[in-house]
Amino acid sequence: MDLCNINQIKALLQRHGFRFSKSMGQNFLIDPAVPQGIADASAAAPGYGVLEIGPGIGPLTEQLAQLADQVTAVELDRALLPILQETLADYPNVSIISGDILKLNLPELVQYAFPGLTPVVCANLPYNITTPVLTTLLDSKLFASITVMIQREVAKRICAKPHTSDYGAFSIYCQYHANCELLFEVPPHCFIPAPKVTSAVIQLTPLSSQPVSVTDEELFFRIVRASFAMRRKTLVNGLSAGFSGQLTKAEVAALIEACGFSTNVRGEELGLAEFAQLTQAFSTALQF
Repeated sequence: MDLCNINQIKALLQRHGFRFSKSMGQNFLIDPAVPQGIADASAAAPGYGVLEIGPGIGPLTEQLAQLADQVTAVELDRALLPILQETLADYPNVSIISGDILKLNLPELVQYAFPGLTPVVCANLPYNITTPVLTTLLDSKLFASITVMIQREVAKRICAKPHTSDYGAFSIYCQYHANCELLFEVPPHCFIPAPKVTSAVIQLTPLSSQPVSVTDEELFFRIVRASFAMRRKTLVNGLSAGFSGQLTKAEVAALIEACGFSTNVRGEELGLAEFAQLTQAFSTALQF
């Protein structure tokens, strides 16, 4: 069966009585070059185990199974399980888990599914869970690489650099944990039903050590979030609000100046090193 042939897809879905769920963000690929391109760009290879999230009817799963020793796909929609049993019947190295990726115990899953293998992630992620899923995957520190197709605008934010409109708190979070690369874009006509936005494939390669020295990660990310909470405001205003009750506006301004920054600077002008510098200054000030 050609899992990207629109006529065969429609017949398959009709035979199983399947209906697309908007709430689950279901859009199935109909361009065979896309799942092949995603799989080829991923680290899927002998000696590797691939965690896939939201396999749909299995076009990407099929490509991954031809490259990796093991593919374990987590699917939330139980209506897709009998379809996947049919479409992936020829791949004994594929396992389907019915469940919510955000509720599963990832260390246990990886230990059980990929013994002796290097675990990686490759998936066409539902748009509505992109941020929490990527956060969970990066926080887990379990995977050698994470290759996912997501909404283009989110992909651009993840890979954005300082002084750009796409740059924000999630950019810093991802780049603190991984090398982030936008690989290629996927237009709406490659899906059924066609989404209203363009997609993009990105690859996150988790870092073995953080790119900047931060002694208090919780404080670091608190500063980052506060710096972008009021994007149009200066860093002084954002951090004053974020640390209200602990530091006065004058104290915040003094700390920013002590780091060598103008009091008119905004969060999007600072990179990882500058936020690490602020973290050290705030850590010292908050101890007194």
